[in-house]
Formats: sequence, C-alpha cells, structure tokens
Amino acid sequence: MNIQIQQLQKQYSGQTVLDIPELDIARGELLGIVGNNGAGKTTMLRLALDLIEANEGHISIDGEKVNESTHWKRHTGSFLDEGFLIGFLTPEEYFHFNGEVYGMSPAQVDEGLELYKRFLGDEIVGTDKYIRQLSTGNKQKVGIVAAMVVNPSVLMLDEPFNFLDPSSQLIIRNILREVNQSRGTTMLISSHNINHLADICSRVILLEKGLIIKDIRPEVNGRLDEVERYFASQAEE
Repeated sequence: MNIQIQQLQKQYSGQTVLDIPELDIARGELLGIVGNNGAGKTTMLRLALDLIEANEGHISIDGEKVNESTHWKRHTGSFLDEGFLIGFLTPEEYFHFNGEVYGMSPAQVDEGLELYKRFLGDEIVGTDKYIRQLSTGNKQKVGIVAAMVVNPSVLMLDEPFNFLDPSSQLIIRNILREVNQSRGTTMLISSHNINHLADICSRVILLEKGLIIKDIRPEVNGRLDEVERYFASQAEE
C-alpha cells in the first residue's frame, strides 16, 4: 500500500510542530524517519494513524484519507508506545486478541510467532506473566511483535530500538529487512539514531522542527553521510 501526504500541518497552541507540503511513500518502501527529540517524528506517525487531527492537509493510504475511512486499518500494523498494550493480558493473550482483530485464528498467530521466537527470548511467552509485569524492554518487544505478526501491508513503528539490548536491536533490524523484502510491506520506522536505520532503509527523511530537511535514498545517493554530519554538527553546538 502506498501513502501520500498533502499540505499537512499540525499545530499546538498556535505553534507549528509539523509542516509537510508533500510526501509520497511508495508501496514496499522502507522509510526511515530520523530526527532529534521534538523533531516531529511521533506527530507524523500519530497523524498517519488518525490518532490526532491535522490542522491542515491530509494523509492517504492507497488513495483513502485516513480520517475519512477505516478500510486501511485492517491492513496496518503499528506500535508507538506502551499505550498500545493491554497490561492485564499475558503476551499470548494479547497476540491472540490482536490477531482476532485482524481476522486471524490463534493457530495462525502461533504459526506467525515462530519468526519472532529468537527476538522474544525466553522471558515473555510461556511465563504466565501479565504484560504489566514485564520489563520496559520486553514490553517493547511485545508491542513490535503484535504489530508485525498480523502480516500488515503497512507497518509503523516509533523508536522501536529504544529499551532493547544490542542483540535484540540487531535481530529486529534483520527481521524488518526480511519482512520488507519478502512481503513488500510498506514501513515507516522512526528513530533518533541513524545507525539503527542506515543498513535497512530504502529511503530516509530527516526532520528538523517539523520540516523535512533531507530526503535521501541510500541506493541512489550512497551512504547517509549528510545525515551523519547533521547529527555530528548538532552534538557540537
């Protein structure tokens, strides 16, 4: 599924926090959204999921404006923060509940979870713990897997590498790349760390104060030196 952004603006208390005149994200593209804290990454994803209203403009998925249609929701998986989780369920119950929303049987969900066994480790599934009892990192894993195991056509993740140990970060990067390439999933992945996205993204946009200041395709433009220099200059200021 492709995504189109047209004349999109979001303001809080009269201050513009996101301003994207136009952005087209092709079907099957793995788009990295990078920027420092407060750059507008989360706002962009929340608008794309119709969790907040835009002041101007719109976002469309396969030609349907997200604020005027619900069809796209059955084809979109997402995890932005712990608010997406249901703390009084076990991880297995949550995976099955989420799968049911997407029309999957428990058996289909369990089969899909095989891909994520190494990522989940042995502290999440089969422990009889409620999600609220898990560590922050393990809650992050549950949210990511729940969004992906339903095999969405569009996947949106906000800072998915936060709270994960280096091994888990590497595993999920490899899974994201594999799923994108094998299933053609359109992905929007935000991060404040370019190193997490450099080797998996087909395209990277850099946000600063709500504006897209760089739009780079590594396969065309080569390495992401421009983005790396940007973050280096920010660290020196």
